Amino acid sequence: MANSPQAAKRARQNEKRFAVNKARRSRIRTYLRKVEEAIASGDKDAAATALRIAQPELMRGVTKGVFHKNTAARKMSRLSARVKAMA
Repeated sequence: MANSPQAAKRARQNEKRFAVNKARRSRIRTYLRKVEEAIASGDKDAAATALRIAQPELMRGVTKGVFHKNTAARKMSRLSARVKAMA
């Protein structure tokens, strides 16, 4: 429980920021899942397209502080390797 007006305000700000970050993280996971599903279906064109769409979303998550830079780079690297291996 916040004991000062300043702490109460910070608690309110944290709730808003948590909601924004949660929505952003969910959105990014959706794009990543679309890539995974395209890979699983065996459609290389769809997988490549989904990967191209997912990349800027993932990097935007890094900019906004939802993901660490290396985490995003690792995810992109692994997904692109899997798409490339479908040939």
